[in-house]
Amino acid sequence: MATVTQPRDIEFLKEQARTVRIEILKMLTQAGSGHTGGSLSAADIVTALYFYKMRHRPDDPKWPQRDRFILSKGHAAPLLYTVLALTGYFDKSLLGTLRRTGSPLQGHPSSKMLQGIEVSTGSLGQGLSIANGMALGLRLDDSPARVYCLLGDGEIQEGQVWEAAMTAGHYALDNLCAIVDLNSLQIDGRCEDVMKIDPVAEKWKAFNWHIFEIDGHNMEEIVNTLDEAEKIKGKPSVILAKTIKGKGVSIFEGKVEYHGLAPTKEELEIALKELGGNGK
Repeated sequence: MATVTQPRDIEFLKEQARTVRIEILKMLTQAGSGHTGGSLSAADIVTALYFYKMRHRPDDPKWPQRDRFILSKGHAAPLLYTVLALTGYFDKSLLGTLRRTGSPLQGHPSSKMLQGIEVSTGSLGQGLSIANGMALGLRLDDSPARVYCLLGDGEIQEGQVWEAAMTAGHYALDNLCAIVDLNSLQIDGRCEDVMKIDPVAEKWKAFNWHIFEIDGHNMEEIVNTLDEAEKIKGKPSVILAKTIKGKGVSIFEGKVEYHGLAPTKEELEIALKELGGNGK
């Protein structure tokens, strides 16, 4: 069975991220609903994970030694579905069924309905606790597998996140890497206006995490950081990725209204021109 690992080809990863953004926008437009901004902001990070860093087997989704990915910010499901389809977990044609009744591509990921989904997510603040449990279990089994958990910056306003952060630090879960998508916006506005989260790095450091601060759209920096995080021993790692909501399309970038708004057909045409894609 083939394990998905790719050479460290930055241009290849950039091209994959562009394709991921195109497919996200097409499926959202067809569905007429879904979360645009946060799916696009994390596209580079999740592309780097699935097409480069993580060890996983699309033809054997329950392979025991696979690395685990938890999309704690479950509303970015279109991003995860797209990456799973493009890496071979299911046929790409299924992307057109997003949010339809009976489709396995629900508005938030469901592990009962789709292979490749480690755990159902969407209730914000819970993913890191689940990741802790997975990381502890893998360590008890002497498994080489790692756990990656993607959180939103609005999500880390939840108290459970910090209980989980304290737990991971206490148990020195060095097989765990959290990634925070710092796009500065949440459904009700700017994070700093809803519930200020700064200073973010100092908070994680206080709970005994190794901190990385990066540009979440610089593919080379993302890849380098993922490599470095794997070398950290004795404590969990967190990558604080500065991103732009709606990244890749000028009419969506930095616009809070596109947190949970799908593109219109006209907006899709504009987006595809900017991304160099087509509507097929």
